[in-house]
Amino acid sequence: MFIFDRHKDMRYFQLHVHVDATSEYTVSAELNLNDDASQDSKGFLYSFKAHHLPPIVLSCLLPKTYPSHLPPYFLISVQWMNPDTIASLCSALDSIWMQQPGREVLYQWIDWLQNSSLSHLAFDEQILLGPYGAVSCTRDKRAVSGSCSPDSDIPYIKSYDEGKRRDSFLRGFHECVICFSEYAGFDFVKLPCQHFFCMKCMKIYAKGIVKKLQCPDSECGEIVPPGILKKLMSDEAFESWETLMMQKTPESMTRITYCPRCGTQCIEDEDQLALCSKCHFSFCTLCKGKRHVGVACMSQERKLQILQDRQGYALLGVEQRRKDQEIINEIMSVKVIMESAKQCPSCNIAISKTGGCNKMLCNNCGEYFCYRCNKAIINGYAHFSEGTCELFPQEAIQEWNDRVNERQVIGRIQAQLYPQHGQFPQRGQRCPSCRQLNAKVGNNNHLFCWACHSHFCYICKKVVKKCSQHYGPKGCKQHTDG
Repeated sequence: MFIFDRHKDMRYFQLHVHVDATSEYTVSAELNLNDDASQDSKGFLYSFKAHHLPPIVLSCLLPKTYPSHLPPYFLISVQWMNPDTIASLCSALDSIWMQQPGREVLYQWIDWLQNSSLSHLAFDEQILLGPYGAVSCTRDKRAVSGSCSPDSDIPYIKSYDEGKRRDSFLRGFHECVICFSEYAGFDFVKLPCQHFFCMKCMKIYAKGIVKKLQCPDSECGEIVPPGILKKLMSDEAFESWETLMMQKTPESMTRITYCPRCGTQCIEDEDQLALCSKCHFSFCTLCKGKRHVGVACMSQERKLQILQDRQGYALLGVEQRRKDQEIINEIMSVKVIMESAKQCPSCNIAISKTGGCNKMLCNNCGEYFCYRCNKAIINGYAHFSEGTCELFPQEAIQEWNDRVNERQVIGRIQAQLYPQHGQFPQRGQRCPSCRQLNAKVGNNNHLFCWACHSHFCYICKKVVKKCSQHYGPKGCKQHTDG
């Protein structure tokens, strides 16, 4: 890109210098595992490959006495370099002018930036970003840096590289390995695994799909993202497929999640990331925050503490306060589930045991597993006779004894519900199955009837068969005050 203009009778131009790429670069950044950037905080080196780097922007203002007496006034701006590194490039351009004062120097500057700048910075084999959080030592105001954190620099370089690769692919001609026909890049579908096939073959391949579409390459097997699948199918066919996929795996903790901004169902990838198809928000499915590359999630306890503290701010708007409270209730719901549930070793769905033996059956995938050690069981009950796990825990035996002496149990519960004779609990609700009175404990709206052992919701008074289907963004709130 070249921009030319005049300013107070002086010529001005800005040039985007693209560094020549002879091979792939290894780009690395030192990332902290902790939130603080102190010297004692532990870190690790995150690396990725890039064939194209964002340009170096050279802005020059040519004085009237250039080149006979004065060199050009210039700025160097780089989005992904720190100020000290850019200052080193400025010093190099000064040296080129000093070697040949009074002569045209612009062409030499541009050629040096394009072909020798990375070698000058010792970036031949590895490009090291950062350091982040350190105080810059340079006083050269001509060095303009856009680098602020790895959260912005790494996605920026990756996005630029992917865009350049895509443009290069679209401009070329390629052969489809399915039909062996040659087409322009615009007529191909390129998958994230870097395999590509012509649009005609992929549309035929996508017809009649009822499950996830895999890469046609026999040695790959990568899943075709829904965004690409949508381009291969009609709107009606894609909507039917999407509905089917959502219905088949509504409870899968590792595949289905909800957008924290608009509540739309999203499919989670293997890196615990998701992209909302409605509002296009890319977020981390673990912490529900914006996508962060190579940086540890904020702990749920820390996030909960921040939101609870913010509830006391006088300047917090009503709508923001409501949204924060919903997030607080959701975090507390997940915390309760994770404290009282185990994840199926096959599909990772959360399963809570309310009683009985430790041999569990997952209703989602049909896997048997031990509730105590969380290992899959493939040999009947031999797991409990050969190992240290017991089939019936002491709590289950005690529960059975309590059921035998039911009058004593009922008397104890009634004593809790009626501290004084004839007094109705402030937050009581009758079971929809047996009409017995039950009290809400704390802020949990999920009630367990002491009489008939039914599970029901305190808000809507309906029987709850599966917590994951009843409580959520589009259902009742499991935790509320009052």
